Amino acid sequence: MISRRSVALALTFAVVSGPAWSASGSAVKLFDTDNDGTLDLAEVKKAAAALFAKLDPDHDGTLDVRELRGRLSAKELAAADPDHDGTLTLDEYLAVVEQRFNAANPDKDGTLDAKELNSRAGRALLRLLR
Repeated sequence: MISRRSVALALTFAVVSGPAWSASGSAVKLFDTDNDGTLDLAEVKKAAAALFAKLDPDHDGTLDVRELRGRLSAKELAAADPDHDGTLTLDEYLAVVEQRFNAANPDKDGTLDAKELNSRAGRALLRLLR
């Protein structure tokens, strides 16, 4: 027999974690071009490159802090900007994406599932894709 406490805990967990799991699951569906239920680095970089183009309205090939719209903190931007010009090129942006992909992939299998995307590192990666 299931106790009231168990039911309450299960419902609390579902309410608290539900939206996050849904968001990571929808990210997989949105960016999973080969429909295997996971995201690989190529799929993630393709999504990041498409977003980069959308975030670059002046088409100068770089993103500044305003164009990044909070996707990276000032400290993260400075660390990702090797030439220290205050902007990220597509290659620099994709390097950050790859670092975050690797951080979200603790089992090193080369793919991310919804559970990995729901981790802290996975959510940091998703900020660069949306």
